Amino acid sequence: MTAAIRWHLTETLSADQKACSLRDLLHRQWLLPDRLIHYLRRRRHVLVNGQYQTMNVPVHASDRVDMLFNGDEVRTPAANQYRPTAAPHLAVLFENRDLLVVNKPRGQKSHPNIAGETGTVMNDVAGYLTGSNDGAYMVHRLDLQTSGAMIVAKNPIVVPVLNRLIAEGQIHREYAAVVEGRLEGDGCWDWPIGRDPQDPRWRAVNGLHAQSARTYYRNLAAGDQRSLVHLRLATGRTHQLRVHLAHSGHPIVGDPIYNRDSDEQMLLHGTCQRLVLPFTFQKRKIVAPLPTYFEEYLLKYKLR
Repeated sequence: MTAAIRWHLTETLSADQKACSLRDLLHRQWLLPDRLIHYLRRRRHVLVNGQYQTMNVPVHASDRVDMLFNGDEVRTPAANQYRPTAAPHLAVLFENRDLLVVNKPRGQKSHPNIAGETGTVMNDVAGYLTGSNDGAYMVHRLDLQTSGAMIVAKNPIVVPVLNRLIAEGQIHREYAAVVEGRLEGDGCWDWPIGRDPQDPRWRAVNGLHAQSARTYYRNLAAGDQRSLVHLRLATGRTHQLRVHLAHSGHPIVGDPIYNRDSDEQMLLHGTCQRLVLPFTFQKRKIVAPLPTYFEEYLLKYKLR
């Protein structure tokens, strides 16, 4: 019995598409992993202008390419691991066929930590997509007390593509943070991050098994007690922004781990996702407005 098609993705090549082999289109241009290409070829599930073609056949401008997937080609956990929950206040900033960007509130988990857990962003997205052929697939996460723009894939085919674009720095994530003290100027922190030798749950500069980590920062406003900074991740290590800011001597206000002397709520917000869309590779700037409490805090400390 032939398995049912779970995902059917259709792309029409642009009018300025240069001729190349179908394999190069899938692998080099669209960044599909070898595993997916293998199944497309073996099952004859890739069509050019409605007909199956071998991988060496050239494709041209304005050709239509169809890719069919049964579901067993991907290793991404099934979307139904996220129990759908009603999300009347889910703030969708951008959506297309393959992904959406949501504005995660502070205090909400990105994803469940145990089976059956609900109330997370991924549960809300699963509920939002109920009734469609789409599901919620994790691309990246935001910490519990971090708010802002978060990408969620609607099918698992684009997850490895998005992950690669993030790893290569083509998708940029930008943040605003209020930090302790007067942090001025702009620059780059290039401090490796590893596990904290005192507590392996947390991270530290030059910690155990440290990996390279790079953060670009720019002062937006500075007072004697607080500063507003713009941050851009060039890498995506766990707690990277929080660790780099704490190591610089300017921890984030309210950070419960790296600024334990602060009794305020954490002020770190993902202001922008500079997206590169799979397949078309169009660039989009998706902005997440600052929460009201964040704006009020800036006014209080004259950082606006």
